Amino acid sequence: MSCSVAVSSSPVFSPSSSLFCNKPSILSQSPETLNLSLSHVKFPSSSSSSSLSSPTTAQSSPSPSSPFRFRLQKQPTGLSSSSSSSLLGSDQALGSGSGSPQTILKRKRPGKLDIPVAAMSFAGVAMTPREIRRDELEEEREGSYSVYCKRGRREAMEDRFSAVINFHGDQKQAFFGVFDGHGGAKAAEFAAENLDKNILEEVTRRVDDDGDHEIEEAIKRGYLNTDSEFLKEDVRGGSCCVTALIRNGNLVVSNAGDCRAVMSSAGGLAKALTSDHRPSREDEKNRIETLGGYVDLCHGMWRVQGSLAVSRGIGDRHLKQWVIAEPETKVLEIKPEHEFVILASDGLWDKVSNQEAVDIARPFCLGGMDAPKPMMACKKLVELSVSRGSIDDISVMLIQLGRYI
Repeated sequence: MSCSVAVSSSPVFSPSSSLFCNKPSILSQSPETLNLSLSHVKFPSSSSSSSLSSPTTAQSSPSPSSPFRFRLQKQPTGLSSSSSSSLLGSDQALGSGSGSPQTILKRKRPGKLDIPVAAMSFAGVAMTPREIRRDELEEEREGSYSVYCKRGRREAMEDRFSAVINFHGDQKQAFFGVFDGHGGAKAAEFAAENLDKNILEEVTRRVDDDGDHEIEEAIKRGYLNTDSEFLKEDVRGGSCCVTALIRNGNLVVSNAGDCRAVMSSAGGLAKALTSDHRPSREDEKNRIETLGGYVDLCHGMWRVQGSLAVSRGIGDRHLKQWVIAEPETKVLEIKPEHEFVILASDGLWDKVSNQEAVDIARPFCLGGMDAPKPMMACKKLVELSVSRGSIDDISVMLIQLGRYI
């Protein structure tokens, strides 16, 4: 069985093809016919295999046993058969001469591609694997504060914290904050890097050394300025915040969202210094509805516009009309009976009550016969929340108040 194929305008065999030569003067324009056979293809006829014909044979009528017939341009004059074979590949030419044995065309295996491994990046910021999958954070300054953060089941931790001690060289002044991000860690990172600066700048500008009459307004402006700066970044997500400013013997605690501050007083009595901002709060629900929004119950949790489970925070551009960054602030004088303050994200408070947290932390903070181990208290609280089924990121900061009296 045989067949005949004529290829007259193929780009591979065209004289203008760059595969052979771009100079038309080298190639002759008179076409000739070359009979090719494929010996590895089995045909019913015994005459299915044949060798390459010489040019004189190609000019005559083709043999019936030739399975394929290609129209090729005449071989350039002045070029030997070996040189023409090199045009197709030095080791894979059709033949080196009229008497050379038949050679089957083969393609060489391409070389391996060496693809470099690049660092992952988001929004143009390079991120190392360590930054992407950072599971735990801890930091401690003896006699001042301890903080421990543990990643939940999210791909990356979204909680952050900040701590500024010895503000303006004064050991009695400090700032602390815990930030719980949602929709990514960008808002929490931004707040941790900028909220303390904005608050301290407003406090320095607005509050005189003789009193803290405008301290609440300074804190408020610091939160709002941070929020407006973050919105200019055009980055999605938001963050809940709880902060503690210690200045002139006063403790100034503020929050926006469901991060919480709890203080241990004399005898280990727990006292909440903040109130969570959730849509389930009647005053928050009324405020949102007055602004034209709505609060809906979704999967057992009240949400703003059926989306967000907190009613205040930094960021959340798409809900900014209802989710405000204005904090609630409480100012109290630090007294000897005030032992320590716990700042924590809702990953702790959703599973551990205020009094439980104080009862567990107090023995490690007071020390008794042994030296205080506040970092151990932070870790014990995180472990308790995880053991009770928390899958959220958990951040716990413990501030010793004794040094600030």
